[in-house]
Amino acid sequence: MKLILLGPPGAGKGTQAKMLTERFSIPQISTGDILRAAVKDKTPMGLKAKQYMDAGGLVPDEVVVGIVRDRLQEADCINGFILDGFPRTVAQADALQTSLEEMDKALDRVISLDVDAEALVERLTGRRTCKDCGRGYHVQFDPPRVDALCDACGGSLFQRDDDQEETIRKRLQVYADQTSPLISYYRDADVLIELDGMQPIPQVQEKMLSLLQAG
Repeated sequence: MKLILLGPPGAGKGTQAKMLTERFSIPQISTGDILRAAVKDKTPMGLKAKQYMDAGGLVPDEVVVGIVRDRLQEADCINGFILDGFPRTVAQADALQTSLEEMDKALDRVISLDVDAEALVERLTGRRTCKDCGRGYHVQFDPPRVDALCDACGGSLFQRDDDQEETIRKRLQVYADQTSPLISYYRDADVLIELDGMQPIPQVQEKMLSLLQAG
C-alpha cells in the first residue's frame, strides 16, 4: 500500500499514519525525519542538504525529492509506505511522480483530512508540554490532574512557540497557499480520498480503512 497523507497542521496525520503503519506493516516517512537522518549519515543528498541548511537557506526541491527517492528504495518500503508531510507543493508532486515512475512504483491512494481552520486553532493552541519529560496534554481534551503540572513527573507544563495562535494561523495560511492545490492535483489523478477529520479518531480510521480496502 503506497499512500500520501495530506492535511493542515493539527489535522491528525501523525496519529492516523501510526495506525496505518501497524495495520499494513509499512513505514511512515516524514520528510523532516529522513532529512535529518540523511544529514547525520552524510549521504550524498544529505551532504547537499547540509550545505543549504548551514547557510540558513531552504533545501531545494530537487534535494528533498532525492532524499525521499533514496528512502523509498530501502528494503522496508518493498510492500509500500506512507508519506507524511510530502509533497508540499505541486512542483514536488510532479517530481515525486517522475521518481515513482522511474522506480516502477505507483501511488495507491492520497488521503486528505479536512478540518475546520478555527477548530485547528483551538486544537493546537490548547496543547501543553512537560518541560521535564516531554509528555503532552491538552487544556480541554486531555488536561492534567493538577493545573499546569505533569501527571507523570510533576514537571511544569508550557506552550511551545509553534502552538501559539499567531504562529498557527501563519502555518495554516502557508498550507492553504502551497499545499491545498495538491487536493485538486490528486483528485484529477483519480487517487484522492477526502475524509472529515473532525470526526473522532477511531471513526476516521475506520472510514479510511473501509475506503482503502474497497480499492
